[in-house]
Amino acid sequence: MSAKAIDTQQLLQARARALARVPEVPQPGVMLDLLEFRLAQERYAIPTGFVQEVQPLRELTPLPGTPAFMLGVVNLRGRILPVFDLRRFFDLPEQGITDLHRIIFVRGHGLELGLLADVVVGVHELNVHRLQPSLPTLTGIRADYLKGVTDERLIVLDLDRVLSDPKILIHDKTDA
Repeated sequence: MSAKAIDTQQLLQARARALARVPEVPQPGVMLDLLEFRLAQERYAIPTGFVQEVQPLRELTPLPGTPAFMLGVVNLRGRILPVFDLRRFFDLPEQGITDLHRIIFVRGHGLELGLLADVVVGVHELNVHRLQPSLPTLTGIRADYLKGVTDERLIVLDLDRVLSDPKILIHDKTDA
């Protein structure tokens, strides 16, 4: 056999070994599927299990007498759903609202609502071991709803805590 044939044979055997290797499968519960979005130049993510769909911001109807973080309501295929602005909820800088914004419709804890996002980046997996508890610069209300932060400064929200917070429920205070 020639030297070239031997080199080719070794190369093919190395490729075969690489292809035959069993891929490393993540352990159950270790990976998080997240929808990443931007708010006020910061990167946020929520678990995709809560996400129903993402739509462009259209036909928002403001509601008087509601908290500042509730922008109003939208009609989604015959369902009237509230839209919350997490920037106001988290005391982030406001930039105004345009038709370029997106609404992330989420469902959990018996609630269905929309969350305003500046930009929806996409969906990806994240190993939970990459989450750090918090950033020292992250204070106030945002820290209360934090699942963790990655090295790349992706803030993963604990949507369970957001949706179960009594502040987002609007109670009728009329007397009977």
